Amino acid sequence: MSASLARVFLALLVGLSGEAATIERALNRMYNFDFSNADREMDGYIAEQPGDAVGLSFRAASLLFRELDRLSILESEFFASNKRLTDRKTLQPDERLKQRFFTAVEASKALARTKLTSDANDKNALFALCLNAGLITDYMGLIEKRHLGSLSYAKESHSYAVKLLKVDPGYVDAYLTTGMTEYLLGSVPFFVKWFVRFEDAEGNKALAVERLKSVIERGKYLGPFAKILLATIDLREKRPFQAEMRLAELSRDFPENPLFKKELEKLRTKIK
Repeated sequence: MSASLARVFLALLVGLSGEAATIERALNRMYNFDFSNADREMDGYIAEQPGDAVGLSFRAASLLFRELDRLSILESEFFASNKRLTDRKTLQPDERLKQRFFTAVEASKALARTKLTSDANDKNALFALCLNAGLITDYMGLIEKRHLGSLSYAKESHSYAVKLLKVDPGYVDAYLTTGMTEYLLGSVPFFVKWFVRFEDAEGNKALAVERLKSVIERGKYLGPFAKILLATIDLREKRPFQAEMRLAELSRDFPENPLFKKELEKLRTKIK
């Protein structure tokens, strides 16, 4: 079946269901760790909206989440421990999934750049490029352990987020990227910050938290992910009760996700 026929077929399936595919529903499935249905929802959206690079970016995000879960990278000990983050122990990535991930990223990048040739301020295209660079950063840093190599992609993601927010300060999801930049810069030694410069970023941890909170409250797509990141920050900053609150909310909102329940129970055992 050709790619064009496959898109038509998927669109017909969506039409028979009586409900249009949406990124929000795909992400709901992803946050519930229902990756097969997340892929199915996203395939339907991409078939209906072939010109929207954001759909391809979130397909890549779902694939990355699947791999992070398989490798147990999403567990709290990984993010709460600097030693585990910088551990050079080799992980064994799923090569087929890796190929699918980078194929989706490259397709999204090509589509977004085409959009930007006709409109340099296309908001969805800028957001897609912000997401793509951030996803590559995470894949290289968390799975391949290429921390220095991932730095250029982190700066690229941040730059697209800054540009997008200048075009539209109300595009709240972009604050997830700038917020995490603030937190990470605020967590590294001064001499590192001297050599690693990010546009419009100072390393203000309080500002990082406020930006992530704004994504939770007003973001269209990334609110749950911002809450996961804030729970991680709470754990790193020795705020277990705030982390417990956020994990309880995530467990309530995504009841099919076993990781949220596991992490919540583990944390409650520690703080009793």
